[in-house]
Amino acid sequence: MPYAITEFIDTPNPNALKCVLDRSPAPEGGMRSYARARPETSPPASDPLGAAIMAIPAIDSVLIHDGWITIVKRPDAAWASVKKAVAAALAAAPSPA
Repeated sequence: MPYAITEFIDTPNPNALKCVLDRSPAPEGGMRSYARARPETSPPASDPLGAAIMAIPAIDSVLIHDGWITIVKRPDAAWASVKKAVAAALAAAPSPA
């Protein structure tokens, strides 16, 4: 079942944005994070949502929490295109296994 962003919330970091979702991407209440700078944190096959977000070239990291995610973009990436890509990835991502 796809996810939809209900609200974008600015953070103190100009390259980070909190995305409130229509349902929890962490149903068991667990959180997870992935970062391009830490390859050992690559999303596993069992996390299609994390994989879909990290497949977006402009994304440096993602924190997936109960009811929301926070994305961090590359400094040179434009928010308009990043928001569109993240919304599309969320709309296409299946629920976690």
